[in-house]
Amino acid sequence: MPTYIQNFLKFRPLLNELVARDVKIKYRRSVLGVLWTLLNPLLMMVVLSVVFSNLFKFDIEYFPIYLLSGQVIFNFYNDATTTSMSAILGSANLIKKVYIPKYLFVMSRICSCVINLMASFTALVLVMLAMRVELHYTIFFSFIPISLLIVFSFGIGLFLAAVTVKFRDIIHLYSVFTTALMYLTPVIYPMSMLPSWLAVVVRANPLTNYLTIFRDLMINNRMFSIFDLGIALIEAIIALTIGLYVFYRNQDTFILNL
Repeated sequence: MPTYIQNFLKFRPLLNELVARDVKIKYRRSVLGVLWTLLNPLLMMVVLSVVFSNLFKFDIEYFPIYLLSGQVIFNFYNDATTTSMSAILGSANLIKKVYIPKYLFVMSRICSCVINLMASFTALVLVMLAMRVELHYTIFFSFIPISLLIVFSFGIGLFLAAVTVKFRDIIHLYSVFTTALMYLTPVIYPMSMLPSWLAVVVRANPLTNYLTIFRDLMINNRMFSIFDLGIALIEAIIALTIGLYVFYRNQDTFILNL
């Protein structure tokens, strides 16, 4: 373990450069630049709030905040795992030339998405203030589900990055999967509207647990239960363990498939 820590510290400046590169590439030649990390979730919230508030008439107080809080969680997972999937493929030229711990390329994608996550969280707080929603002390505990979600997404990202090197079709299949996953996550709708059999399926989705804990802390002024926190922790550990195992088992063969 000390060897891995020393190795990480040795390459940490490179990780910072990779994160900065990812952010610059994403907003290159954009007039507003990084400001889009704040504007994008706000604009999406406005569009979806208008559409779904009028189409479905959800009986949810402060529906825009309910919707935006769902976007904060799901959009981070979607962006983090989707960009991580191509982390190794996109860095093929560098991997072929010099030795670099390959997990750093996945970690850099996750870190750049964390920056977007913090901007989305800021947008959520600003909307809550603008709508004069009372801010409770439980907001300060929101870092717990967010941190667990980051670990969970990192594990899934490692797994996808390793598998995609050999099976490029995963890139196309995963976009279909995340579309289905969005509808199986209560981002837009309340759980109360679901039939019992579908509610069981939605609750089995790990993102549902992270989102429920996050919403309770941000909106409902309610602390999470030990059981819910334990499930969230177990899900994060399992995802990270599987991701690390698959990634390290296959990393030596990456160069043969790049």
